[in-house]
Amino acid sequence: MSVIAAYLYRKGRPAQQVTLDQRPPIIDPSDFVWIGLFEPSEAELRTLQENYGLHPLAVEDALKAHQLPKVDVYGDQLFVVARTAHLDHDTIVYGETAIFVGGNHIITVRHGSARAHTALRRQLEAAPSLLSHGVDYVLHAILDFIVDGYQPIVETIEEEVLQMENRALDAFLERAEVTRIFTLRRELIRFRRILGPMSEAASRLTHLEAPCLDPAVRPYFQDVLDHVRRVEVMVENLREVLTSVLEVSHLLESQRQGAITRQLAAWAAILAVPTAIAGIYGMNFTNMPELRTEYGYFVVLGVIVMLCVGLYVRFKRARWL
Repeated sequence: MSVIAAYLYRKGRPAQQVTLDQRPPIIDPSDFVWIGLFEPSEAELRTLQENYGLHPLAVEDALKAHQLPKVDVYGDQLFVVARTAHLDHDTIVYGETAIFVGGNHIITVRHGSARAHTALRRQLEAAPSLLSHGVDYVLHAILDFIVDGYQPIVETIEEEVLQMENRALDAFLERAEVTRIFTLRRELIRFRRILGPMSEAASRLTHLEAPCLDPAVRPYFQDVLDHVRRVEVMVENLREVLTSVLEVSHLLESQRQGAITRQLAAWAAILAVPTAIAGIYGMNFTNMPELRTEYGYFVVLGVIVMLCVGLYVRFKRARWL
């Protein structure tokens, strides 16, 4: 059964359990129905459409579950779409929550979301004074619950990025780490595509005038908007850090390669001295006066040692060795 919970609330307290087949009578203007569904069938949504007067276009969107965050106004009702997100094996997995809001009802339809609203419902029921505000406060609580799930994702990725940054300063990044950096950048870009419309939806709710929204609740939606924008800033900062990690890794690798190249060049210059001298005296010409010198061999060895030591000291001072 796709119905997770369905209750009629009176004065902020659950008064009775309701079914999809019949809409309960509203005795007091503060009474409202909150129905929570998880991946319902088309027949169930069509039943709710008939009983609660849901707009057909909104029902179609809730069935397809491939919408970006948005706020649509249909007469005296609202249709809000929010995207959920959670980490699954280092990959951000997205879900969708469609919310139908009327004067005395709020219906949530979840698709692919790993976080149920059961804990949120218990939390709200524990504070009847807040829940008695009506469906607009419940709408804020649901959106705030969804947005609060974004920050742990960003914090987890942030910790991984900081570890990569430290490794990039200590040693070469391996191919798997470089691949992981590009994977994280792609995940963050996709995440931003969700955060942008989510921010626009929250911003619209802070200024929207609708019969089912009390102007006194607008500051609560502003709080949701602030949370979304804070996550947007964190995501943008993470993208910049990932780019800087790649740049620092490339710079340090170039410096290390340059140091190795200088060392090889220095040793090549030192070894070139005995090679050149040995090459000259190995030509085996007859008319070479030095070949008959009694101590020529030792003199040549001394010259080779002196030149090599001199070059070594010079390269050492120049920090090539």
